[in-house]
Amino acid sequence: MAESYELRIEARPPHLVPMPEPIPLIAPDALAERLDGGERLQVLDIRAPEKVAQGRLALGPALEFHAMPGSRMYQLSSLEPLGLDARRPVAVICGHGNSSKEATRFLRARGVEAYSVLGGMAAWEAVYVARRLAPTPSLEHIVQLDRVGKGCLSYVVASRGEAVVVDPGRHVASYDALLAQLGARPVAVIDTHAHADHLSGGPRAAEAWRVPYYLHPGDAVSPFDGAAARVSHRPLEDGRRIPVGHAALRVVHNPGHTLGSVALMTDDGVALTGDFVFIKSLGRPDLGGQAEAWGRLLWQSLENARREWPGDILVLPAHYASETERRADRAVAARFDVIRATNDALGIADAAAFARWLSQNPSPPPIYRTIKVANLGLAELSEADAETLESGPNQCAVK
Repeated sequence: MAESYELRIEARPPHLVPMPEPIPLIAPDALAERLDGGERLQVLDIRAPEKVAQGRLALGPALEFHAMPGSRMYQLSSLEPLGLDARRPVAVICGHGNSSKEATRFLRARGVEAYSVLGGMAAWEAVYVARRLAPTPSLEHIVQLDRVGKGCLSYVVASRGEAVVVDPGRHVASYDALLAQLGARPVAVIDTHAHADHLSGGPRAAEAWRVPYYLHPGDAVSPFDGAAARVSHRPLEDGRRIPVGHAALRVVHNPGHTLGSVALMTDDGVALTGDFVFIKSLGRPDLGGQAEAWGRLLWQSLENARREWPGDILVLPAHYASETERRADRAVAARFDVIRATNDALGIADAAAFARWLSQNPSPPPIYRTIKVANLGLAELSEADAETLESGPNQCAVK
């Protein structure tokens, strides 16, 4: 009889290797909410100085911004050169949220309450903060979507369950979420002009929602070679009224920033001015390569507005350049009479002086040509291309 044997394998305790503690993270939208609310927060940007110079986090009245490349920070014998207050939290930001994790671990090992910003600057530039403005008799909802990483403003206006989306960015999901909150269905998408600083979400949103996309005929061609736009659109002519519920947006053509630049006005005192009139400046006329000719058009459009626009109309622009253009409620908006009194451009008395003022503007970023062409459907861009092209704040205003 064969003998039987019992094979026994003794369990051995695994070699115990201490696991690193998880890196504390902060989502970019949560950071934006805290900064926008006036919370006193420190931000440490560890990107290369040239990257920081191209565009950095700048939001909120109490932001304390610091910058030092990570490679230099790791060589410090103390944290004093960073200028941080070790008693308060620090949000650490890099390009895509990778290097900031190691920097956060480095700071925490030295007693700093540090948090890595999830997704870095790439994610920050996709954050939209929705600000609800006071309704009017015809519009139940006027929402300003503030893309805080770029200083870009877009709008959703709604009446009786219908909505029009104006100057949307490429992150269409942000508008889907807002429309769901408002309980409104989109009926139209409008670009006030062919943008040069960012990629429009207008054509893609209109296709997804199966609604018309509107663009003025003057901007439906490339200003560089006259090539016709390849995006499906309907013409947005001067005087046309775009209905939304019980309201309507009236088109006012004001060329200068572009040939097809328009403002959208309601009958009860609201003007979505696109890149025509900002709170502190005007839309620059040199982004299409025809600065002198477009500058003359801009002067005439400005003259028309000064003559025809009522002082109490509320101006809602498509861009801002700094925190100084915000109201107390954090929205970027002002009455036209206030803008006339405080915006230097509107105080220029004659066309020659205006031309001299325009001539002092620095050259536009070369990438703006690529963005403008892409917005007309004349160039294909990958998501990586889009992120690179849109990096940094807008430079659409005359400085």
